[in-house]
Amino acid sequence: MNPSPAATSILPAPDNHAPPTMRRAADALADNAIDAQARLLHAWFLGLQLMVAMRRGPELVGRWMFRLFRRQHEAKFLSSFDKLGLTGLPHAVACARYHVLSNGIGGVAVQYMEESPRKAWVRFRYPRWMFDGPTVCGVPIEASRGFLEGWYAHNGVSLGNPRLGFVCVSEDMSGEFGLCGYFFEHGHDLAPHERLRFARDERPPRWDPARQPQPPEAQWSPERLRKAARNYAMEYLRNGLAELAALIGPDDARELATRSARLIGLQYWRESAARVGTEDGGADQAATYLVRMFSGMGDAACVLPGASPQAAVVEQRGLRVLRDIADAGEQALLWDAWCELWQGALAAHEALPAATVERFEEGGEPCARWTIRAAIAA
Repeated sequence: MNPSPAATSILPAPDNHAPPTMRRAADALADNAIDAQARLLHAWFLGLQLMVAMRRGPELVGRWMFRLFRRQHEAKFLSSFDKLGLTGLPHAVACARYHVLSNGIGGVAVQYMEESPRKAWVRFRYPRWMFDGPTVCGVPIEASRGFLEGWYAHNGVSLGNPRLGFVCVSEDMSGEFGLCGYFFEHGHDLAPHERLRFARDERPPRWDPARQPQPPEAQWSPERLRKAARNYAMEYLRNGLAELAALIGPDDARELATRSARLIGLQYWRESAARVGTEDGGADQAATYLVRMFSGMGDAACVLPGASPQAAVVEQRGLRVLRDIADAGEQALLWDAWCELWQGALAAHEALPAATVERFEEGGEPCARWTIRAAIAA
């Protein structure tokens, strides 16, 4: 896909010689597009949780969260130790710092309280990213048990330390004070059922902000942190859809994934459009919206010449959402749901535009062509 010189890019090209005000405007638009993607993907993950809970019930939610968090644990936990500066630390301290830093990089507020080399606390502060807004009222407590068993109780196993466990003193859906607990290295090896225990009567020590771990500034610029927040939400969706399909089958997972995606696209179109500075209208406005939103994923996109309120074509290069997914079934499920997210956002426009989508490769790079037509005449 090499758009003709007349193609409309919508986004200003980088120009180091442009006046500072123009560069700041271009930077702000790029930042807003990344933020809009992070917000939209987060909302989709929340909506998917609620839909699974409503349609499939608490028990399946717990099993799904267990599989999702175990998958993410195995992919991210040990491999992140060096870049987060955790190698060589006592295991309880390293685990608590890991959850503080990895969640903080994703935009989630978690406090750190170290009592000793064998005992270190984490306390998630509200609002909870995982159950943002009213979602906290609709997701069952089984979700909490799933991710505690899937990740927190498994840290010692991954570290080869059979004495390390997690003690939970508060959960989100129980109406206490949010997820809180501590990693503790016991004086004996733990049986599998002892790796997670509950102690409702315990309280965390006072938080000292001076001892709060921070990501290395040299490695985590504001721009990288903004992209990390987007990727944080994207990885929950990518892994969540794959594990949901493994539990209930790809057809049932596709029905839940595409329906939740379309609803979120409809519901959040106006908010995301405001973030990227596009207007309501027909196919041409919808095309501009897609280009700016796709840029927030790091994908190159443009509107081809000839766009009008009745019809427009967007070409997209990169398809970051599918990157590094080797399994063909997982890729197909994610792509179908991803397209439905944008079909929902398009349908929220005044002229009820809809798109036919074609995937192809050009020069070894994945691409997509979105042919948009309005259902209501301008």
